[in-house]
Amino acid sequence: MKRFTNTATLLLLSMAASAQGPGAFEGKYPITDKMEQTDEFFGTQVSDPYRWLEDDRSAETGDWVTRENKVTAEYLDRIPYRNAIKKRLTELWNYEKFSAPFKEGAYTYFYKNDGLQNQSVLYRQKAGGAPEVFLDPNKFSEDGTTSLADIEFTKDGSLCAYQISEGGSDWRKVIILNTKTKKRLDDTLYDVKFSGLSWRGNNGFYYSSYDKPAEGSALSGKTQIHKLYYHKLGTAQKEDALIFGGEETPRRYVGGYVTEDQNFLVISAANATYGNELYLLNLSMERAAITPVVKGFDYEQEVVFAHLGKLYILTNRDAPNRKLVVVDAANPGPEHWKDLIPQGQFPLSVTTGGMKFFAQYVKDAVSEVHQYDLNGTKERSIELPGLGTAGGFSARQEEKELYYSFTSYTFPTTIFKYDIASGKSTVYKKPAVQFDPSAYESKQVFYSSKDGTEIPMIITYKKGIQLNGKNPLMLYGYGGFNISLTPSFSVSNLVFMENGGIYAVANIRGGGEYGDSWHNAGTRMQKQNVFDDFIAAAEFLIGKNYTSKDYLAISGGSNGGLLVGACITQRPDLFRVAFPAVGVLDMLRYHKFTAGAGWAYDYGTAEESEEMFRYLFHYSPVHNVKAGSCYPATMVFTADHDDRVVPAHSFKFAAALQAAQKCSHPVLIRIDTNAGHGAGKPTSMIIQEQADKWSFMFFNMGIGYALMRD
Repeated sequence: MKRFTNTATLLLLSMAASAQGPGAFEGKYPITDKMEQTDEFFGTQVSDPYRWLEDDRSAETGDWVTRENKVTAEYLDRIPYRNAIKKRLTELWNYEKFSAPFKEGAYTYFYKNDGLQNQSVLYRQKAGGAPEVFLDPNKFSEDGTTSLADIEFTKDGSLCAYQISEGGSDWRKVIILNTKTKKRLDDTLYDVKFSGLSWRGNNGFYYSSYDKPAEGSALSGKTQIHKLYYHKLGTAQKEDALIFGGEETPRRYVGGYVTEDQNFLVISAANATYGNELYLLNLSMERAAITPVVKGFDYEQEVVFAHLGKLYILTNRDAPNRKLVVVDAANPGPEHWKDLIPQGQFPLSVTTGGMKFFAQYVKDAVSEVHQYDLNGTKERSIELPGLGTAGGFSARQEEKELYYSFTSYTFPTTIFKYDIASGKSTVYKKPAVQFDPSAYESKQVFYSSKDGTEIPMIITYKKGIQLNGKNPLMLYGYGGFNISLTPSFSVSNLVFMENGGIYAVANIRGGGEYGDSWHNAGTRMQKQNVFDDFIAAAEFLIGKNYTSKDYLAISGGSNGGLLVGACITQRPDLFRVAFPAVGVLDMLRYHKFTAGAGWAYDYGTAEESEEMFRYLFHYSPVHNVKAGSCYPATMVFTADHDDRVVPAHSFKFAAALQAAQKCSHPVLIRIDTNAGHGAGKPTSMIIQEQADKWSFMFFNMGIGYALMRD
């Protein structure tokens, strides 16, 4: 395809140089070449001039990334209080952080971060003994960008297999250790993606992966087929047995896990991020065949426990808020399922520990937990410290106690020990963060969206704040894939709020806050509901004088990056600052990259019908940037190693915005190098990213140094 210089950008350079208003962009954007690329969809010609940026490993794209990062760095260096914000973030971040402990064999394991370590360290200790370092990911790489992604132990705790992620990639390496000696076995596995690890005795384990595409190729080239393998210790990876998947049963997502009693291999198979098949292999029988439990993708089901030949399955079949059923493993089909914990008013998830079920509900976006016995009899409701998010409530069946975490927007994450027999909770680890919760308040409100639907939102701020429309406000959202946004404490948000900021989280449709109906109301040809809900949240906050257009910022990542991109292209007048991060921004081509085709349940694809194409084309952020518009001050976040939502989305969106911007509001892109979609990012990189975000926001709202700490 022919490429030509973007002359429109050259014309804009002189316009941008005439700075007006706080944070005005006074430099020059890099010149981004355009190419003659047009695709036809149902008779409609669609231009894609920045297609060349999809090759994120080419020299040309690498040069563009370098030039864009240089412009962004020069702009950020202008902000006089940027280092002060970073210093304050570093001070607040520097406290010990613990995970909930878990028992494996003779040891109790837990993660700990001394405060500013790039990666948390995995410790272990015997009863009455001193903690010792088991795995220190900070020693995996010099720059801290290699992380410990997952670890699984044999039932007796004598062996473990752990995954490491290098540079934030979803492609991982699996290493096996003898836990007594801490010595590595020779069975290292490579190129494992979207996989759990599940041991079968001490002889080997199950894992999943794809065939890795050619180096530098973001495009899948064909439908990616996920495969479940069994690795026998002492053998080469190329000899691993294919258990499920491949050409005979092609599926995009396949996982296998062995039940705690070691009697069954449970296989989950799906072609999208919603709906899965369920298969069962009886490991106690020689030459047993894999048998289907549920075929088809209309519902979701998960085996959460197995005991004495019975399977306990969490499902949304005839229960959009989910229920727990029990069935004999010898006849496990849905026609034999019996309700154990019936569907309730709010979405249900279930964990197990000490031969008990812990029913965890999301009630208006906050946690509620109840304890049941194996017969489905409720034993108690668990009293939580307040309105927030509880997590954990998981342990092996022989344990007498377990651990859980609790957090909220004003409650730093605290670990509790729970006695299963008595129901008594005691504080196990309380963080020593520099924070006085009594100085802040967090409240839930409900507002009406465009179609009259009531949407919950939680607003958090320092007490005594005046509702005069002049408060800097960050509105955050996600709105997709059945994911619920529940309260959690953030040091980064604390830096914002202690300087007069208001933090608001809207629980918009597309998420899982009210079950499947809430999720489906924000999918496919109802996706506009998600954007309408978020825009209505902004209008509510302005109408109630929490803020005004000049002090309103919006933020979201991944699917939330799409949310931000769509909102600023639909309502550029409504927001002062925008942060679309690692977003899905090209809705006509998202399914052609890596595992993107699996997101079609939420989005649909441009090829499936003319109606679906036109709907996607109507809101796709990349395709709805209009020349001559004044967009909010925008900083796009992405990473060069993101192999989930490839950086091409962000590259193309930033290039289009820069070419279209008519006013002096900056449009920048911040591209992390040697980083991925977000998981495993080192602490130093996170702190710098957050310092840049808040600096950019305050600078573009005209909020001066007086608010910042020296």
